[in-house]
Amino acid sequence: MSFAHTPAGRVAQSAPQSDAERRVRTDLAAAYRLVAMNGWDDLIYTHISASVPNEPGHFLINPFGLAFDEVSASNLVKIDIEGNIVGASDHPINATGFALHAAVHAARADAFCVMHLHNTPGIAVSAQPQGLLPASQHALRFHGQISYHDYEGLAFSPQEGARLVNTLADKPAMLLRNHGTLTIGRTVAEAYVLMATLIKACEIQIQAQAGQAPLVLPALDVAARAAEQLRDGGAIEGEIEWPALLRKLDRLDRSYRD
Repeated sequence: MSFAHTPAGRVAQSAPQSDAERRVRTDLAAAYRLVAMNGWDDLIYTHISASVPNEPGHFLINPFGLAFDEVSASNLVKIDIEGNIVGASDHPINATGFALHAAVHAARADAFCVMHLHNTPGIAVSAQPQGLLPASQHALRFHGQISYHDYEGLAFSPQEGARLVNTLADKPAMLLRNHGTLTIGRTVAEAYVLMATLIKACEIQIQAQAGQAPLVLPALDVAARAAEQLRDGGAIEGEIEWPALLRKLDRLDRSYRD
């Protein structure tokens, strides 16, 4: 693939690394490792970005060229909304790949973390005309809460960014047709747990359809009620699951914290 991977320039570091930034770096590196562990990565492509606390317009993203299981808290790269590297870094970033993330970060105040993946079940469901069906409890989490963006090719332009965020609206998840999945979270944990739920829903749908028999779907009023229950009044998701996931990573390999 041929892309412009080097940002337009560099800007000076705005402030020493804070404790809050260090915590986000650790969480974001953990998310990359968990994605790799689950086999949701795509060589060195796709991204998870997170805002830097108390630094408006600054974000953290993976170094371009590293596999997701090589990402650590210290090698995450700080960038601005234009994709310029902030401060010192030995690594390039995929400025073109960040364009999608930048559009979402800029449009949504609640988009602290934006996760975009090319996972197989998500792409498979995105290619189906009806999209995600309410075929499982996992899918019901997104009942009325998922949007769809039609494929427009490799180059992600500002015009496509405007169309994407308009379609995304206030929803927490999106299927990019023929391309992948996207979730946003008020925390890294929330974006990750939403992605895990979405991928599970897509996996269930694909496997259920393999039997070639009609699917049993809940009544619309049941689906709506279950979706409301699963959203739990707008509670931030992932708060209970995330510490358990970090403990699991710590047992396997603590180098994401480095």
